[in-house]
Amino acid sequence: MTDTHSSINTPKPLRKGALVRVNAEAYRNSLESTASDELPPGYIFEGPGELLVVKGEYGQVRWRRPVPDVWLRIDQLEEWVQ
Repeated sequence: MTDTHSSINTPKPLRKGALVRVNAEAYRNSLESTASDELPPGYIFEGPGELLVVKGEYGQVRWRRPVPDVWLRIDQLEEWVQ
């Protein structure tokens, strides 16, 4: 007997090359948000950003704008959907 419910509820892990955006709820009041500007730029919540590297709990995201790459916790990112 297989348990298909756990695979339905479990989000698939983000990998290098994935298109992502920042989950506003997860980002709010996080260490990363307190270390940044009071009002984060809207494009991080709209996406897409490309996940360049995943190291442990963090991922490096490159936005399709002339801005520096950023490191954010993976649990603050979600897959970008058009």
